[in-house]
Amino acid sequence: MKLVAIDLDGTLLSDDGTISSANVEAIHRAQEQGNMITICSGRSLHDTQEILQRAGITCPIITGNGAIAYNGQELLHKYIIPVQVIMELIPMLESEGYYFELYTNQGIHLLNKGKAQLDEEIQRMIEKDAGFPVEWAKRERDIQFEQYGLQYVNDYKNIDVAGLDIYKIFVLSFDREKLDHLESLLTGRTDLSITSSGQTKLEIAQAEVSKGNALTNMSKHLQIPIQDTVAIGDNLNDLSMFQVAGISIAMGNAPEVVKQKSTYTTKRYNEDGVAHALQSYVING
Repeated sequence: MKLVAIDLDGTLLSDDGTISSANVEAIHRAQEQGNMITICSGRSLHDTQEILQRAGITCPIITGNGAIAYNGQELLHKYIIPVQVIMELIPMLESEGYYFELYTNQGIHLLNKGKAQLDEEIQRMIEKDAGFPVEWAKRERDIQFEQYGLQYVNDYKNIDVAGLDIYKIFVLSFDREKLDHLESLLTGRTDLSITSSGQTKLEIAQAEVSKGNALTNMSKHLQIPIQDTVAIGDNLNDLSMFQVAGISIAMGNAPEVVKQKSTYTTKRYNEDGVAHALQSYVING
């Protein structure tokens, strides 16, 4: 028996945000042979649950880059960003003009003006660089508003921070220098963990949060030795689970730094790379 942790974006999901029939079939086959599948994503709890329900997949889930983990209805762990830290970060992010989302127990909170805010940044990037990939940026923008469980607000000051159990702050920017500046401000803090699932993204959580810690906890809960785990992913936020898993598999579309840290490399996400990985390294026969 193996425990297989699978990332979503850039790994299991197709471009339209669904899971292909080939990937679903491979997951079901792996489960039928007695292996445990867990989804290990940076996405929100509500969004991940909806994606899996639509695909007909039932399995333990790890969300928010490891902040929350469930096995069925059983909550395994939940790491919340302290209220005082949230109250510090929100004004700082707003004063610097960052687009950001709050992952909460009621879904993802974001501003009504969020899409317009990203459109303004795209326009600034076009003015700065005539070769800026506009269509790619618009698709990156649109993905945010296709998530399940969005809760729109006019002002973050009006939300009940203490009652929302905020477990992740997601920051999106097409200006890499701006993201690097934010990362430099936060790196080194002992009360936060910082990671990224792509060049336009910075993800902030409580200090103990990582996919690697969550996979370790899940293996203990399911009583599957950590050396019998397999991690499949495509980006920097997957490296912590690559470090602890017995086998790590990078997607064909992963950056070179991720491939170099993996045991194997499979096909790209849009070539059913997860199905190929399961058939090659997990499924017997």
